[in-house]
Amino acid sequence: MVNIVHKFGGSSLSSAERYQAVANIILAHTEAGDCVVVSAAGKTTNTLVTLWHSYQQGDQQAVSDILLQLDNHQRTLIEQLLSPAARHTALNVLEQELALIAQQTQQQSLQEAALLAHGEVWSARLLASYLKQLNVAAQDVDARQLFTLNDGQLLHQKNQQACAELISANCINIVTGFIAADCQANTVTLGRNGSDYSATLLSSYCHASQVSIWTDTQGVFSTDPRKVKKAIKYSKVCRGQANLLARLGNPVLHAKTLSPLKNTDIKLVVRSSYDSEASATEIVKEGYSKAKRFITTLENIDLLRIDQLRGGEIGELSQLIQHSLHHFIKNGDTYLLVPAAATHQVVSHLQGRANIIESNLHGCAVVAPRNDVAQLFEQATQVLSEQSLVPRFSHQDADYILLLTDQSIDSDVLTLLHDKLINKGQELAIIVAGLGNVGEVFIEQLSQQLNRLQQHFSVKLVGLLRSRSMLFSPSGIVLEQWQSQWQNEAIDYQEADLLTRISELDYEHKVLIDITASEAFSKLYPAFVNLDCHLISANKYAGTANNDWYQNLRRNLAERNLLWRYNTSVGAGLPINFALADLQNSGDSITHIEGVFSGTLSWLCSSYDGSVAFSDLVLQAQQMGYTEPDPREDLSGRDMQRKLLILARELGLTLELDEIGLTPLMPEQLAQGDWQSFLANKQLLDDFIAEKAQLAGKENKVLRYTGALTIADGKVTAKVGLAYATQGDALANLTPGDNIFVINSQWYSDNALVIQGPGAGKEVTAAGVHSDLYWLIQNLKMSSEFVK
Repeated sequence: MVNIVHKFGGSSLSSAERYQAVANIILAHTEAGDCVVVSAAGKTTNTLVTLWHSYQQGDQQAVSDILLQLDNHQRTLIEQLLSPAARHTALNVLEQELALIAQQTQQQSLQEAALLAHGEVWSARLLASYLKQLNVAAQDVDARQLFTLNDGQLLHQKNQQACAELISANCINIVTGFIAADCQANTVTLGRNGSDYSATLLSSYCHASQVSIWTDTQGVFSTDPRKVKKAIKYSKVCRGQANLLARLGNPVLHAKTLSPLKNTDIKLVVRSSYDSEASATEIVKEGYSKAKRFITTLENIDLLRIDQLRGGEIGELSQLIQHSLHHFIKNGDTYLLVPAAATHQVVSHLQGRANIIESNLHGCAVVAPRNDVAQLFEQATQVLSEQSLVPRFSHQDADYILLLTDQSIDSDVLTLLHDKLINKGQELAIIVAGLGNVGEVFIEQLSQQLNRLQQHFSVKLVGLLRSRSMLFSPSGIVLEQWQSQWQNEAIDYQEADLLTRISELDYEHKVLIDITASEAFSKLYPAFVNLDCHLISANKYAGTANNDWYQNLRRNLAERNLLWRYNTSVGAGLPINFALADLQNSGDSITHIEGVFSGTLSWLCSSYDGSVAFSDLVLQAQQMGYTEPDPREDLSGRDMQRKLLILARELGLTLELDEIGLTPLMPEQLAQGDWQSFLANKQLLDDFIAEKAQLAGKENKVLRYTGALTIADGKVTAKVGLAYATQGDALANLTPGDNIFVINSQWYSDNALVIQGPGAGKEVTAAGVHSDLYWLIQNLKMSSEFVK
């Protein structure tokens, strides 16, 4: 079975040392059954083309000289790589093949495709022989036995069968690139740079999992790294942009290469054969990478206007001139970019349907995300104008811009363009989990906040999660259309699917914003951190988990320089966590925190005056949506207990949840059974509360359900339960529904610091999450500026 198909170009095989380097890569990255597709060594194909031209011109002396040049090159490779016995055999075969070429030139029977095929045949045969010499099981395979075309069309079923029969599962298969055969067994070529196409065809026929294109560059860059030192190497590029770049002449990728991978899960990576340890660029399916920005330069091209372009005709023309072509429509007219050297051939083929609009053009194309194109068009035009380069022709399309000029764009101008158009700084990808009331409001607020956030950092909402459904759009979800996009594109997922999609996000920074109330989801935090996600939580479970788990999460975050903020897990939008952090950072020490941390219990206790039964207030709160579906979850006090633990851990304390004393706001027997059982016995609750209120009244106090944390003499006490608040103090005067935090410290010992306000509500909670997001972005911005 073929796992990976590797492809090595001519520059990777240009010398004996390069063959040895390729062999080392094969030893490290292949297993039995894998395939290695090879191009002709070095400039061999160019030399063979020159030989063909000399043959057509009847220059027999030039043919002889070129044959000698080919002999010297191949002989040198063979002599430097092979042992004496293998060398003797290889040289004999080479001598016979060159003699046959010479004979065919004299007999006027030389065929161009068959001639050009020798380069790949020599490479495959030599590499296989060298691998055998290293005790690696290998065979060379002539692709003319694998790929058959009929009138230029691949016979897929026949080819797939041939691959199944001839590709061995027991050795490394060294396959010739670039060449195939027609139904009469005549040699045909797959076009210039056809070896990449051979590799992806072979992977498709053999159902491989991956194609690795090994080149003389380290991957796909934002522009030519040989011309621009600050060119950015991208870890991922989507197939659509890769295809567009190829049609516009990008030298790393070629248009036909990607076509066999359509509708497959075969991974395509571009790697450097000169630095095999360098990270690769992965070409991924649409929707699995954000759109990037690129600048590719154009040299010596003509612009043609075409009448009545037929379907498939661009492919025919590309095959005719052995070069990728790009066409587009502007103002209803169809235009074609053609290498100047091939213009006559194209015009002749189109038989009067082509007019040359501009000739001898240079320039550049800028490929970018759709939302960026209009702005980049203006910026690029301005940069060129400042350099006295006025476009003779320009075109703005959905995904790219085209600027054609009289002069070449040299390295200095390209660098200026790159600095202005490409280097736009780091980006933050946002994934939001939880699309309930708070989640929906958060996204609504995000559309309003985005302009403010973008002043500090480039931010995109890329993922949405609800229950077991997810929506990912790596280039960014349109905020104004997120609900319809969710309806049309959300899919069911398992945990592994979610983690895979997050891992594929090629952003400098990622943040997972958890607005769920799911304990199970919070247990995924360590996995998110391992994928380099920052965390923002409105979910209380992670902050109150087992202390060992919690501390391990904290350590992992610190080791990866990741941030976690969860201010809204206590007090909704109130800045309690910020306040505690500021006090401690300024040298203060907290001695006591007491307050009401539940909007529901605040409303119930502050509204109760004995005129209405407490159970009726509970039912009223339930109808208003203040409580959990089963209000006993609120009355249990567990929510307050968790919030107090979060505050304790913010102070650096290592408490566990069960170390916080808990007295529920109801008799113990009411926690048993179902909700109907509670309703049948609600008088027990009314009697319980009335008794407590009567005792409080005797002391001129009122009932409040509070959490209290005290640190004294190195000892910590924490409890949650009913308390009596003195008339006139902050707790007694609490507005129904508000949260309150009364903080005593070294500096606030006699006169406490009080933070009070709404402790629940979708707007304030969503705003609190935005506060955490803004805090995160400010920290990321400072970090990036520090690195600079």
